[in-house]
Amino acid sequence: MPGDTESVPPQTKSKSAIFLTRLKTILSAGIITAFILGVAIGALFFLPFQNDKDTVFTIETGSPLPLIAQRLKNEGLISNQYVFRLGVILFGNAAQLKAGEFSISLRSSMYRIMHVLTEGQAVLHSVTIPEGLSNVQIYSLLAKTPLLNGDITRMPPEGSLLPETYYFPRGGSRDALILQMEKAMRQTLDQLWDNRAPNLPLQNQDEALVLASIVEKETGVAAERALVASVFINRLNKNMRLQSDPTIIYGLKKGQVLGRPIRKSEIKMPTAYNTYVIRGLPPTPIANPGRHALAATLNPAKTDYLYFVADGTGGHVFAKTLSAHNKNVENWRRMRARQ
Repeated sequence: MPGDTESVPPQTKSKSAIFLTRLKTILSAGIITAFILGVAIGALFFLPFQNDKDTVFTIETGSPLPLIAQRLKNEGLISNQYVFRLGVILFGNAAQLKAGEFSISLRSSMYRIMHVLTEGQAVLHSVTIPEGLSNVQIYSLLAKTPLLNGDITRMPPEGSLLPETYYFPRGGSRDALILQMEKAMRQTLDQLWDNRAPNLPLQNQDEALVLASIVEKETGVAAERALVASVFINRLNKNMRLQSDPTIIYGLKKGQVLGRPIRKSEIKMPTAYNTYVIRGLPPTPIANPGRHALAATLNPAKTDYLYFVADGTGGHVFAKTLSAHNKNVENWRRMRARQ
């Protein structure tokens, strides 16, 4: 009919348009979810964790990342082992975790723990070597130090190890510690030798080391070392026998403990070390002298003393003449008789 218009049906979206719309929605939701998840993971990895105390954490050699992460979680140091693993991998440190003991401080984040385990200094333990021990005694001490690893495979010369406190990580090598002691002795002896007193009757550092070991074994009183050294220096200058009891013991036991008084028959027993028999110095040190005994030997007190004997209180009485020395010996004997 005139004036009528033809009706047009409404257009509908194609299937591809619907798919794209839904895909955009899903992607948007995914991006938002990933962002939220990333923020949450980042917060877990970088924010401090409420561990309540400083802790020493140990990683055994060859431990894989999953095991390390699980142990950190079990010990209450991190909140989520999988977040820690992911963070370590993303930072490229999965193969960089060190073996050893590490100090994890209070409120450490996972990031901080990762840094400590990859770049931090391992916890150090110490062992103190007392002055005057022989090599045999030092080896026994190190063998009984449980945090060290491995056997001692070489025997350095007697007297070549500096008594001192040494530091090492858990599992440190006993051989490496021996090398450190040798290096410390060489450096110390070089320094003290260069600053020695003039006109000593010692031809070289080896002789200085021998005499210092005798001084070390003769007295444990710091104030007496330079006096004891002066007695032996004076005796060497006069070509007198040193007559040092510790040299008798070393000749008998080669660094082991005698465990009893010296017998009268042993005083004149001929050994290479017995300075009641030989003149001059023994062929090697009789112990490992400390820094102070070395210093006293190379810079002895200026005295005319030729004799000394125990005073009964841990120290010694010094004398210039044999008659004065004999009186001191009698006094010592009377003191012992009263004890």
